[in-house]
Amino acid sequence: MEKAELEQVGNGDAIAQQADRTTFSQNGVSVPAAPPQTDEAIAQASQLSTLDCDSDELEALEDEADTESTDEAEIDRIVDEAAITYPHERIDELVVELKKDGLILFMQTHVDGISEKRMKAFLIALGVLLPKQLREADQVPLPYLTALLKSALIRVLRRREKLKQYNTVDDAVELIKKSKRIMVLGGAGLSTSCGIPDFRSKDGIYAQLQHGDAQYAQALSDPTDMFNKEFFLYDPTCFFSFAKQIFPSNFKPSPSHRFIKLLEDKQKLLRHYTQNIDTLEDAAGIEKVLHCHGSFSKAACTTPGCTFTVPGSYIKEDIFAQRVPKCPKCSEAEEAKKQAKSGKSQKNWKADDNDDDDDDELDALPGIGVLKPCITFFGEALSGEFDQCVVQDREKVDLLIVMGTSLRVAPVSELVGHIPHSTPVILINRTPVTHLAMDIQLLGNGDEIVDYLCKRLDWQLPLPKPSKEVVGQDSAAIDMAVKEETPAPGEATKEGGEVQPQRLGDTHIWLFPGAEADELKEMWAAEEEEEEEDGDDQPNLKRSADSPHEEAPQKIAKIDE
Repeated sequence: MEKAELEQVGNGDAIAQQADRTTFSQNGVSVPAAPPQTDEAIAQASQLSTLDCDSDELEALEDEADTESTDEAEIDRIVDEAAITYPHERIDELVVELKKDGLILFMQTHVDGISEKRMKAFLIALGVLLPKQLREADQVPLPYLTALLKSALIRVLRRREKLKQYNTVDDAVELIKKSKRIMVLGGAGLSTSCGIPDFRSKDGIYAQLQHGDAQYAQALSDPTDMFNKEFFLYDPTCFFSFAKQIFPSNFKPSPSHRFIKLLEDKQKLLRHYTQNIDTLEDAAGIEKVLHCHGSFSKAACTTPGCTFTVPGSYIKEDIFAQRVPKCPKCSEAEEAKKQAKSGKSQKNWKADDNDDDDDDELDALPGIGVLKPCITFFGEALSGEFDQCVVQDREKVDLLIVMGTSLRVAPVSELVGHIPHSTPVILINRTPVTHLAMDIQLLGNGDEIVDYLCKRLDWQLPLPKPSKEVVGQDSAAIDMAVKEETPAPGEATKEGGEVQPQRLGDTHIWLFPGAEADELKEMWAAEEEEEEEDGDDQPNLKRSADSPHEEAPQKIAKIDE
């Protein structure tokens, strides 16, 4: 699993990712399934999500096996024995079926109920060599082996093959025009033009926390502590003295957000999966949205067992006053508790007075009884809602548009591999994606790309319809502000002329203003040179991914991620 930090405060990737550090996905976030309409399928997703294995753990086991002094003849024997149960031709068939049906249906069909011996053979046939102690153990818990196998299958799903029939901007326009159930996966780049600061630049949030304000520099041993649940419980004042800088009413939705709303207005949007926590989707009026890592749209009490929840606008005044919002329900209970204790102090001591010690210790934490925004902090588990939505959506989607994310942070980045691999994928992003096969890559400033697409489609971006429950009544002012500042479709210009994308060679990659593709250009030039020397048909940038054992030697080899 990738451990990259999130690049923008609007993006909740790093916050959610840290919560997921000990397992590949605590809630099976990357576990979509087949026939999703039933409660049984959703329940199965939740059940399988408990059988997760961190991909780093799987790699560690493989590394351990690599260091063992196993001779070549022994490796041959292990591979040949596995091939009896799972011949290469059968693995080919299973990989095709996995990519078509999704992980959960595949595991229901081909993994549930198989023996320990057969599961070990399946792992070896997929290129996973376990340490000798695990290979030769008489009894290895099946749930553990199932988790390892699941992680190996997820690797295979990442190896999506590019659909060769889609390559041009015209293809992208036609796909958007004809598709009826478009899934949009959005990340930090959606909000870049809205003024939301990033995390790691010299002027980003972390720099501000560490160097710009002595109050934060002294309080935080690491700037990421600002979004750490344990630190929040210890000192919530630090977060709430800073939160106004990222609260959504400070920002206006971008044309990219409004493009997604336009898809919804045209009844083309299946669902928008956003990794961001800024709720600009709500400000744009998008209704079919899933906040994968939570958002400011709601706030909930931090007291265990308390279910008090309010709209995000409820704590807006506190946030801008840099004041810690308290749960009224818990405040009343705390006052009653103090009065009861005051009465007890008038009486003789009783043996059961120590029963409340643990509760007192918990209550003593300043962050207990606080209305915390429902964003996923370091140290918090991810919601299982993502699992359920992907289970419901994977059989319906006919186009995936990835916007404003380089798909480097799990588990949301795994979505691309878990929808049917026959579904076309369009990338709209400033930087390219090279570790996953995109069918068409439109690189540059997202808002200018959206403007270009609207012109080609003859579409008009809608004005925002903000959710007042999220950002407050005064958000209605956003409408006029955007109306005055946003050019009509097709009017975005670069040095006085209309945007005209440039194709990178004869690839599926198109460059718009703002594209950060220097490295990609160098890669392309080097591959063209290598192609001429080797007589190869086409550079790697145009190739589709092969199946695991085709790229690796027939002997044990790890499946590249």
